[in-house]
Order: sequence, then C-alpha cells, then structure tokens
Amino acid sequence: MKIMVTGGCGFIGSNFVRYWHTRHPEDHLLVYDKMTYAARKENLHDLWENEQISFLQGDIAEMSAVRRACLEHQTELIVNFAAETHVDQSIAGPLVFTDTNVRGTHVLLEVARELGIRFHHISTDEVYGHIEDQHQSTEEDPLLPRSPYAASKAAADQLVQAYHITYGLPVTITRGSNNVGPFQYPEKAVPLFSTNVLLGEPLPVYGDGLQMRDYTHVIDHCSGIEAVLLRGQPGEVYNVGTGEEMTNLEMVDIVLQELNGNPSLIRHVQDRPGHDRRYSMNISKMRNLGWTPAFHPRQAVAEAARWYAENRWWWEPIRSGAFREYYERQYRDRLAGHTA
Repeated sequence: MKIMVTGGCGFIGSNFVRYWHTRHPEDHLLVYDKMTYAARKENLHDLWENEQISFLQGDIAEMSAVRRACLEHQTELIVNFAAETHVDQSIAGPLVFTDTNVRGTHVLLEVARELGIRFHHISTDEVYGHIEDQHQSTEEDPLLPRSPYAASKAAADQLVQAYHITYGLPVTITRGSNNVGPFQYPEKAVPLFSTNVLLGEPLPVYGDGLQMRDYTHVIDHCSGIEAVLLRGQPGEVYNVGTGEEMTNLEMVDIVLQELNGNPSLIRHVQDRPGHDRRYSMNISKMRNLGWTPAFHPRQAVAEAARWYAENRWWWEPIRSGAFREYYERQYRDRLAGHTA
C-alpha cells in the first residue's frame, strides 16, 4: 500500500511512521510535512535512507501541491496527523489553527474525494470539552469544544464525517487522549516538565494541578490507529486512550520520581483561560476491535520522562533556540506571580 502521512515529522506522526514501517515494511510511506516549529526531520533520522520512506515538504492547505503529491506517489490512503496542536498557542494566535486544522483538512478531503483515496483523520478527546465526574465520553456524545484548538479539531471532524455522508468517501477518525512519548515537542506538559527537571528549572503547574487527564503512550495510539485501519468501519469514530485518569499533579510527581527531581521545583501558576477540568473517554468501541492499550498511564509518563533523560541530543537544541522566547512569553509573568 502507498500511504501519505501528513504531519509525519511531528510527534505522533513520526511515531506512527516508525510503528507502521516496522509492522508493514512492504508499504511505502510518503511523509508530507510543512515543517513548522514542532516538526523535525531528526524524528526519523535513522529511516531516511530506507527506500520505502520518502519525504516531501508541503502545506496541506495548498490543494495543487497536495493533489500533485498524491498523483506522483499513487497514494491509496491518507493518514492525517498534520495540525497545530497546542492549546496555549491557540489562545495566543488562533487563526493559524483554523488555517491548518480546518481548511487544511478540507483540502485533503477534497483531493481524496477527487482521486478516490481512503482517508483517516487524527482527532482529540478535547473536542468533547470538559467532562463531568463519573461520565466517560462516547463517540456519540456531542462535541463541546472550549478552546480555539479544540474548536478547530471539532470542525475538522465534522467535515470528515460530512464527506462520508455526502460523497461516500471511505473515512475513519480516531480521537486520542493526551499522548506522551518520544519526540514530543517540549511545549507540552510531560516533555516540558521532564526537561525542566533535567535543567533544574521550575515546573509551572496551572492552577491547583488537579485537572484530570488520560495519559496514553503514543505507541498505544499508533497501534489503535492500525486496528482501525485494518478492522474499523468506514464512517466511524473511535476513542483511543486507556480509560483511566490521573491528576496533573500525579503526572508531575511521576516525572519527579523518575528523574530524581526535587518537589520544591513545583510552582502553582495562573491557570490558562477556559482550562478544561477533566477529560475521560470510554474505549469500549476500540476494545470491540480486539485492541487494548499496552501501557498504564503511570507507565506511559514514566517511560516518556526516561526518554528525555536519555536523549538530550534531541531536545537540548530546541530548548536553547526559539523555544526560549516562547517559554519566556508564556511563563515569565506566571512564575513571577506564582501562588505556591
């Protein structure tokens, strides 16, 4: 099979390329990526010489470029990871999220419709919004996004489903929970806290830190996508997570324990606007496909923290570059006025 992996140099996309190539070495993977700040060719540094993996820099929002790439590479399946993903970034600059996450997905769908290409879309549990205690989101629940990022992903989900209903395009969607693991850009919580511990810097915990999250190992998400691609039904949505939750403070404690960090590094800072208190997904539909997660959330966080300790070559150049300007903008005033 010939697969276009959009956003394949990003966190989940690059892990998927590695996972799929290991499991299906006969398939050809075209990594199609705009190469924005969070994408790095180093994520696949040891695979670029493989003849089954190729790279093309391109923007999913440019229809002629996407069409040309699909035709030249005889694409049979598009797996769309390409997205702006960080909630804090979406609050500071929301329009780029609409450009990529909504228009970009729409362009991919239109090319897929025109050329008869199967389409799989990567979404997020954040489209469900804040989840009240005891409830777990099912795939039939209404979408109630509360951040510009989540709203852009919800809009993309609805476009994907509309193309199946209106045009009969063979589509599937996976909604992943908070993924952690190798090659995650350090703006996200687990790599941020892990690298801060390794640098001896404060850990800026939003609010009371009691927000509930399902931390899922990225390889479990990749195996879930594989299960959907092999056994899922066209037009269907599948929640991919562990079905278990922990507080952000529990996550921080795991990182500190794993890296021998000092709890005195914790700083409770001003919360982000509209911060969802709890995410929780029911994963019964995935289990019915014969899939189950291999990692418990505690294990996933611990393994991710260890990866950053063992791979300073990957993240140190990021932390010393333009990332530092973002970090100062995002956290300097918060850390100056921390609450505990």
